[in-house]
Amino acid sequence: MADSAPLPPAAADAADIRAATVAAGARPRRSDATRAAILAAARDRFAADGYERATIRAIARDAGIDPSMVMRYYGNKEGLFAAASEIDLRAPDLTGVPRGERGARLVRHFLERWERDETLTGMLRVGVTNEAGAERMRGVFRDQMGPVIAAVCPAPDEAPARAALIASQILGMALCRYVLHLPPAVGLSRDEVVGWLAPTVQRYLTAELP
Repeated sequence: MADSAPLPPAAADAADIRAATVAAGARPRRSDATRAAILAAARDRFAADGYERATIRAIARDAGIDPSMVMRYYGNKEGLFAAASEIDLRAPDLTGVPRGERGARLVRHFLERWERDETLTGMLRVGVTNEAGAERMRGVFRDQMGPVIAAVCPAPDEAPARAALIASQILGMALCRYVLHLPPAVGLSRDEVVGWLAPTVQRYLTAELP
C-alpha cells in the first residue's frame, strides 16, 4: 500500500491544534483523577494509622502511584494532611429559621452531612487518635460553627461555650453512629436521632445560662 500523502499545511496546522487541544484537555483530567486517588488514599491511611504513622510511601502505594507524585502535588505530609482534611461543614444560616426549630435544623443538617461525606467520618477517626487531627477538627468547628451560633445565641460572648456544647452532642452521636457503630445508635432512624438530640441542642442555643 502506498504511503499516505502529507497533509496540506493548513490541514496539518489544524490537526496539530486539535491534537494539542485534546492533550491539554486530557492532562487536567488525569491530574484531577490522580489528586482524587491520593486524597482518598490519604484519608483512609490517616484514619487507619493516625498522622504520625501514616507515610507518603504507604499512601502512594494505596493510590497506585509513585511517591514522587504525592510530593509533586502536595509537597510533604503536612501539605497532604491539610488537603485531605479540608472540610466544609456547609453550616446552615439559622437566622432565617424559626427560633424553636433551630435545634432540629442543626441536628438534621449534620446527620445528612455525616451520611454523605466520608471525609467527615475519616477526620473524626483521625481526630480521636492524634493531636494533628484533633486540632484540625477544633479549627473546623471553631471557624465554621462559631459564627453560626453567635448569630442566633442570646449574647455573642456566649457563643464559644454554646458551640462547644452543641459540638459535644453532634460529634458524640457521630462517633457512636458512624465510627464505633454502636448498635443502638446505628439502629435509630434519622427522625429518631433528631427527636432525641434536637431538644438538647435547642436548649444549648437558646436557654439562659445556668
